[in-house]
Amino acid sequence: MPYRTGQGRHANMPLGYLSLVLHAHLPYVRHPEYDDFLEEDWLYEAITETYIPLLEVFDGLERDGVDWRMTMSVTPTLAGMLSDPLLQYRYVRHIDNLIALANKELERTRMQPEFYRLAQMYLERFTRAREVFVNRYDHNLLHGFRRFYDTGKLEIITCCATHGFLPLMLNRNAARVQIEQGAREHERHFGRRPKGIWLAECGYAPGVDELLAEAGIKYFFVDTHGVLFAHPRPRYGVYAPVACPNTGVLCLARDTESSKQVWSAVEGYPGDYNYREFYRDIGFDLDFEYLKPHLHKIGIRHNTGMKYYKITGPGDHKEPYNPQVAREKAAEHAGNFMFNREKQVEWLSGSMDGRPALIVAPYDAELYGHWWYEGPMWIDFLLRKMCYDQQTIKTITIPEYMEKHPQVQVCQPTMSSWGYKGYAEVWLEGSNDWIYPHLTELADRMVELAQAYPDPYPLKRRALNQAARELLLAQSSDWAFIMKTGTMVEYAVQRTTVHVLNFNHLYEQIKHDTIDEAWLAEVERRHNLFPNLDYRLYC
Repeated sequence: MPYRTGQGRHANMPLGYLSLVLHAHLPYVRHPEYDDFLEEDWLYEAITETYIPLLEVFDGLERDGVDWRMTMSVTPTLAGMLSDPLLQYRYVRHIDNLIALANKELERTRMQPEFYRLAQMYLERFTRAREVFVNRYDHNLLHGFRRFYDTGKLEIITCCATHGFLPLMLNRNAARVQIEQGAREHERHFGRRPKGIWLAECGYAPGVDELLAEAGIKYFFVDTHGVLFAHPRPRYGVYAPVACPNTGVLCLARDTESSKQVWSAVEGYPGDYNYREFYRDIGFDLDFEYLKPHLHKIGIRHNTGMKYYKITGPGDHKEPYNPQVAREKAAEHAGNFMFNREKQVEWLSGSMDGRPALIVAPYDAELYGHWWYEGPMWIDFLLRKMCYDQQTIKTITIPEYMEKHPQVQVCQPTMSSWGYKGYAEVWLEGSNDWIYPHLTELADRMVELAQAYPDPYPLKRRALNQAARELLLAQSSDWAFIMKTGTMVEYAVQRTTVHVLNFNHLYEQIKHDTIDEAWLAEVERRHNLFPNLDYRLYC
């Protein structure tokens, strides 16, 4: 039966629910062959500016007894980096360097009150980040996220193993391994198999749900048109899950109205002139010789995270940042967002047949704190206001929603991604199309190896596992994305090339039984992601 009606709404049930979803992801960047490496800063910045502030928000909500819910993906590559001892050590070195720089800034700005108080703010922030990282979570922030996962307030979901873009994987086994390895890594880090998954780049094509069902995944997210253009047309649009035919795996779509209020460059909250200006950092503003002891050894300027100006307006003129005014704006914007969601579910309630509307609002986690400095404050205010200030709409996780409303319409979602135009154009166009013949050939070769060597001797097993690791790392959608956007292109090309060459070198050594153990050990040391990876998944 293609459609089954849901249960009627109880008197004490809210008119609708908000599922706030943060996608926490970074590509795997770890370079033990260098003493320090510029691109590793992506992780360190996210730890200081996004992940620790979010954990601090969750701590405050728990301390104050706030009833809250949120969903967050922690991708296997991010989890691998957060749990890596080398990167943990290097983060402490990184934050100690920022603390030293902030202390220097206190001295330099002592006669400039508007900047001195900001230097104090950063010193306190960096010192607190070090305290949380080292003493509270023993160098591993996954402990913090798992704690809130275990309470049921934070629903953590997985992702494709290396954020591989599934619609462009012609080898079905390659797509299967991306999903299954993602589920296994989630279980390794968080103690249980995941119920949900964030498909890399929201990339879905018919048939992917079959692989999700094999891995025990119950639900996934797509961009709006993935459900809106489903067949048959969904009765409730994007405001209720739909079940994929044959598998029953649930598909949930992004609500454009709530997303626009945060993402839009024109009307989104982060563009408010009172918020902190991301693009004015002392790493570029101050004298090079003054900064030099705190820069990377290659000696180029980079962001330090210390930014003294607010957006101010559209021009180059910038005025000093006022944290208190920005905080008040974050509270105001949280109230505005909640009010609009209340009105939204009130309007939708007339066409939902008594079923509460479900508004799915997904965002990149790194927007909150890194790009939008006040973002974690906004989340804090929003969750508190939604708990105490109204009863029309409440936050919820997808498993909780399905417990309350298990009856769903059966629809076939359409192929979709997010990004420009929504149909994979960001990941397949003139700047990056050259990678896919290589990735397809590597996937075919990996299946060939897995089938040819079901029970190899130990050294060959190591080589087979490393070949699987190199394939997964080459498949990361981040490299194609970076090539398209034009930032750090040289690094993205180099990473893709290295993994392809390493794989092919391993392939030839395995086939001819000429494995160079010293070279293999060095590659294992550099690319050590997924220590429990079993190449036989490709069978």
